[in-house]
Amino acid sequence: MTDTAERTASILSAAARGMSVAFHAAEAPERTAIISPAGDRTFAELNARANQLVRLLRRRGLARGSSVALLCSNRPEFVETYAACNRAGFRLTPINWHLQADEVSYIVTDCGAEALVADSRFSEVAAAAATASDGLVVKLSVGGDIPGFEPYEAAVAAEDDNDIDDPELGGTMLYTSGTTGRPKGVRRPPAGAGGRGRVSFVPAGYRAGEDLHLCTGPLYHAAPLAFSLSVPLLYGVGVVLMDGWDPEETLALVDRHRVTHTHMVPTMFHRLVAIPESTRRRYDVSTLRYVLHGAAPCPVPVKRAMIEWLGPVIHEYYAATEGGGTAISASEWLEKPGSVGRPVEGQVIQVWDDQGNVLPAGEVGQVFIKAPAEGRFEYHNAPEKTASTYRGDFFTLGDVGYFDEDGYLFLTGRSAELIISGGVNIYPAEVDAALLTHPAVADAATVGVANDEWGEEVKAVVQLKEGYRPGAELGAELIEHCRQRLAHFKCPRTVDFVPELPRHDNGKLYRRQVRDWYRDGTPPAGLVAGSPEGAGRS
Repeated sequence: MTDTAERTASILSAAARGMSVAFHAAEAPERTAIISPAGDRTFAELNARANQLVRLLRRRGLARGSSVALLCSNRPEFVETYAACNRAGFRLTPINWHLQADEVSYIVTDCGAEALVADSRFSEVAAAAATASDGLVVKLSVGGDIPGFEPYEAAVAAEDDNDIDDPELGGTMLYTSGTTGRPKGVRRPPAGAGGRGRVSFVPAGYRAGEDLHLCTGPLYHAAPLAFSLSVPLLYGVGVVLMDGWDPEETLALVDRHRVTHTHMVPTMFHRLVAIPESTRRRYDVSTLRYVLHGAAPCPVPVKRAMIEWLGPVIHEYYAATEGGGTAISASEWLEKPGSVGRPVEGQVIQVWDDQGNVLPAGEVGQVFIKAPAEGRFEYHNAPEKTASTYRGDFFTLGDVGYFDEDGYLFLTGRSAELIISGGVNIYPAEVDAALLTHPAVADAATVGVANDEWGEEVKAVVQLKEGYRPGAELGAELIEHCRQRLAHFKCPRTVDFVPELPRHDNGKLYRRQVRDWYRDGTPPAGLVAGSPEGAGRS
């Protein structure tokens, strides 16, 4: 079925009030909305639950602008909470469930959450976060019991499930770490008229009632939340939720459900192309007609292999929680391998030199994006960070690159110290801080080094205090020390030891020089490897 212009206008009108799920529930109540290991939902069932949750939260005192925190795996209750907040004018903050209790507690408090919906899989962390926050008036447990929480199922079931009379578009505030200090919430106004906002800037050509989208990543991340949930549901397309990613299971789900659309990161491509040909042939993936990817640079050979396998169905974008972006189709990419595309309609992207001058084609500089007047983001409770990110109406994500003569953007690196491993952002200063709490560590520098599968992996380079000896045993101890204090994906895979780390005269770490030891293959005298390759990843 092809959307008529009139039907599309009706969908966007409903979306502007946060009621796109309600629109599809009225149009096709038995159409599949969610398929997951934790249960399925039709659009009618999803819509009813969203209405019930809105009424429950309002009855407990939440109102327009109230903040709701969500610590939940990929299951229907995540989607119900998202849909409820979107129609009640609430601000939703999904939280990375890999984080430690202290990290989650900070986000729940900083976002001003009045309600916390938590998955019982993360019971210990959720209970600790609830205890640490004074502002919570509602605590709901999903999938099992959490001490001090009400069961979500029973609390929601007691409410009326009819459409609310006064819907109002809500929004999200996701947290993205800075290069120093605590994570910061990225705030932006709700999507403009039509309700689509920036998340649908890559046209996927969804067909309600015919297509199905496979969500491969955790919904607390900005990209899966936007491209694998918000946009498909907006157009009445059901979503298959994966509870953890596996390459062969991805192929099996595409085959079983006749999946047409999905979103991935380059690490997934790398692991998919490594599947033996005999295994690939067991699954029919010919229904795929739109595979979107982003989050990190994709090695040219890997992407070329994916296009050779699946055909010209792969589309790439460049964006972030703060904004973006560019887009490029498979056919364009084959003409411009390595490019992340051209700015999409309405986006202004420029490459500047250090003085803020716009550089001509072919010259490398820092990439700046113009913030739309109606969608300028800010960092919650961090005006100084917001101010440092903007230069006039433009902001930067810390990337370095150039435009070619045809207007295609190529990224060559990052001016910030960000590490991107498997499409996930890792900030080295946070790892340094954890290492420096160990009694053996005098100084620490965490850097990203090349990894064929993950893009980059985390390496710690440590200067020891007097009386400590470098070696594999101490390296393993430092990795475990970090794993007890940070989410495991942030922790070093390997540790090296050096007699002294390079610092500027003003005391600032010369981290780029440390990175160059590994990029250029020029380690300093006295470097000792302190752990085997491959340690510490989970």
